[in-house]
Amino acid sequence: MSSIIKQRLAAGQIVRVMHFTGYATPKIVEVAGRLGNFHGVWFDQEHATIPHVDLELMLIACRAAGKEAFSRVPPTDYATIMRPYETGCAGVMVAQVRTLDEVEQAVEWAKYPPLGKRGFFGGNSEGGFGTVDMASHIAAANRERWLAIQIETPEAVEIVDQIAATKGVDWLFVGPADLSVTLGVPGEFLHAKCVGALKRVAAATKNAGKAWGTLSRDVEHARQCRELGCQLFSIFGDLDCLRLGLRSIEERFADFMD
Repeated sequence: MSSIIKQRLAAGQIVRVMHFTGYATPKIVEVAGRLGNFHGVWFDQEHATIPHVDLELMLIACRAAGKEAFSRVPPTDYATIMRPYETGCAGVMVAQVRTLDEVEQAVEWAKYPPLGKRGFFGGNSEGGFGTVDMASHIAAANRERWLAIQIETPEAVEIVDQIAATKGVDWLFVGPADLSVTLGVPGEFLHAKCVGALKRVAAATKNAGKAWGTLSRDVEHARQCRELGCQLFSIFGDLDCLRLGLRSIEERFADFMD
């Protein structure tokens, strides 16, 4: 049940991940996992219509390709945050958080007692399909399964020190698109307001002894985040691969294009 993402972050190492939105299939996930130079993938269950039955199949593909996976979810209810763990995710990333109460509630839903209130079920990949004893399963899940909180609103930035210090929150993730929108500078990911928020996240995580990550909008954005101590970079997604792949083909065969 050990998490390569959690291990690398704890060691101060860089983590590269790929994100999947509405274009994922188990076969594409396996191919990307086998060919891609990254440590894990994440599935967007906030914006994309990825039901848990499909997520379970794609996580089987992740295990076949030797890639760790996590899911992004909204902070809406117990099942939304808990079920990705039971489906096989190493972690869950909670989006659109604005209050400390939401953070603490997410921890309760993600962790087994005594850290939280997650209900026990061992008939899944996490529990070795019923072969791991209950005490060992609970201890391993609370130790190895992780929870990330997205910072993408002014409200979250204002309390980022408290969020980072919350027990049960393992690392933070900056959502640059919504951060720029909610700060009133949509698409200006390196605007002074956005950079100021990044600096606050960097300081909060450093003080709490935790890591942070982001979705890299471009190379310069990734570089500036790295300079601020960012460790996890979501550097491309399924739509990026399709769009850039088609563009590359057009450039290679430019003589044949209209």
